[in-house]
Amino acid sequence: MTENRGLFYRFLLWREKHVREKTFVLAVSFFVGIGAAAAAILLKYLIHSIQTLLMTGAGGGVNYLLLVYPVAGILLSGLFVRYVVRDDISHGVTKILYAISQRKSRIKGHNIWSSLVASAMTIGFGGSVGAEAPIVLTGAAIGSNLGRMFRIEQKTLMLLVGCGAAGAVAGIFKAPIAGLVFVIEVLMLDLTMTSVLPLLISSVTAATISYIFTGSEAMFKFSQTEVFEMGRIPYVLLLGVFCGLVSLYFTRAMNWIEGVYRRLKLQRHRFMLGAAMLSILIFIFPPLYGEGYGTIESLLDGQYAFMLDSSPFRALGGSYWGIVVFLGLILLTKVFAASATNGGGGCGGIFAPSLYLGCIAGFVFSHVSNYFDFTMYLSEKNFALLGMAGVMSGVMHAPLTGVFLIAELTGGYDLFLPLLIVSISSYMLIVAFEPHSIYSMRLAKKGELLTHHKDKAVLTLLKIDSVIETDFITLRPGMTLGEVVRDAIARSPRNMFPVVDRDNMLVGLVLLDNIRNIIFRPELYDRFRVSRIMVSPSDKIRADMPMEKIMQIFDDTKAWNLPVVDREGHYMGFVSQSKIFNSYRDVLVQTFSGD
Repeated sequence: MTENRGLFYRFLLWREKHVREKTFVLAVSFFVGIGAAAAAILLKYLIHSIQTLLMTGAGGGVNYLLLVYPVAGILLSGLFVRYVVRDDISHGVTKILYAISQRKSRIKGHNIWSSLVASAMTIGFGGSVGAEAPIVLTGAAIGSNLGRMFRIEQKTLMLLVGCGAAGAVAGIFKAPIAGLVFVIEVLMLDLTMTSVLPLLISSVTAATISYIFTGSEAMFKFSQTEVFEMGRIPYVLLLGVFCGLVSLYFTRAMNWIEGVYRRLKLQRHRFMLGAAMLSILIFIFPPLYGEGYGTIESLLDGQYAFMLDSSPFRALGGSYWGIVVFLGLILLTKVFAASATNGGGGCGGIFAPSLYLGCIAGFVFSHVSNYFDFTMYLSEKNFALLGMAGVMSGVMHAPLTGVFLIAELTGGYDLFLPLLIVSISSYMLIVAFEPHSIYSMRLAKKGELLTHHKDKAVLTLLKIDSVIETDFITLRPGMTLGEVVRDAIARSPRNMFPVVDRDNMLVGLVLLDNIRNIIFRPELYDRFRVSRIMVSPSDKIRADMPMEKIMQIFDDTKAWNLPVVDREGHYMGFVSQSKIFNSYRDVLVQTFSGD
């Protein structure tokens, strides 16, 4: 082991001397793409194997085991996370965004395998979520840990995290362009000449390996039998608005339901609620079982009547509006099934649910429209495809990702123009109500989100710990003016002195400018005490405030220095504008140089 470590260190020294950093990053991005593709293929294989094993021998009609399998899946996944991983691995894409903005792009090593195992159990047993977000976290973890192993600097490590995420999307969907665009839109990494090539290498490498091992056909079989005509563009715009409303409902409903689960302190209570909700919903609506890709393939192929066969709604199967009612109820309840899966202990993402809901939304929209004589005939297959792009664009706030992903998933490049229209209109509607995506809104509320806005991005990367100055001499309220002159003013180069009580609570400040006229009058030294000469600060900085909020306070108060306290009000130090500006310049150079 020691010998191998020595060889590795010698390799690192040799690389630093003989291989340029940019060239080495290209090589690492290639291996990141291989690792991400391998993880994606392995996860798909595990899910398929578990589902095949569970469904062997299952006949037609109602399968009551479908009530048990998803519950078993979230139970096994929850136990695995609690007793083996012992860390929170939910909300995979949010975790990547947090790592980029708050953890210097460092992702824990266990994320290379933990999300993969947990999501395989969850989805293989029928949990109503997708495998994509866990595999994106896996790919990002591969990039982060490979970069750290090769001692790559923080700015480039952020790029390798993006390479891992791009490779994961490209590998699991066979969609290299979508992988690249996903990193730009969702992870909000700036696209520059320095970054575009490593991202492309990872995406193309992962997609190529996926094609080699899983075949060259698109993920969903789609054949456009009806040519899209320009006269249907108004209907595409209306579909975009409808998809935006579905996205808004999905986003807000999921946040509300997750809040319900968070308020349950005990994991067994969350599991019981999730298990009950999931079992009931899957029994009533069998298409909610699993990722739902079978339903998508059926709607894209124009086959939908059989969906009601094993449902309590099967009596409606013969009517035109029966399928509309059935699928409309699925539009409303899918968010509850997905939230119950994750809230009950499972591990999965919202890629697949957003594609699933989009396909249903597009089909329902066109199916209802075709009922009326005064409307143009709409291809239900084409509009189901367009709906997938619309809802994904709205939920993820990523219109280009929605367009390229659906085009690459299905081979529906002939519908590129309507894909753009429905994606943009859906995005424009939801952004008017929700400025942040479902992935980023939690971090945005805390001021921990890295964005394309460079000034805000730098402020997000700045940490309060790095700018706090602690070399101030503290005073007590009962100290005399003589003690202040002798023990503080004579020993400190500062012209400001924080006043704290016995519990180290900040109670005021003594400003040298305010007492300059009396510090040279010894006869007043015993007459004046600190409690009499101290003043209240113009404002206080709380240590858990985001840097953008801190700068706003400086701007409002016009102060140059402000005291820092913790949440309870205990004194911690001071922050100055000059210190922030110096740190800002350092972070800007380190993170964005070469753009």
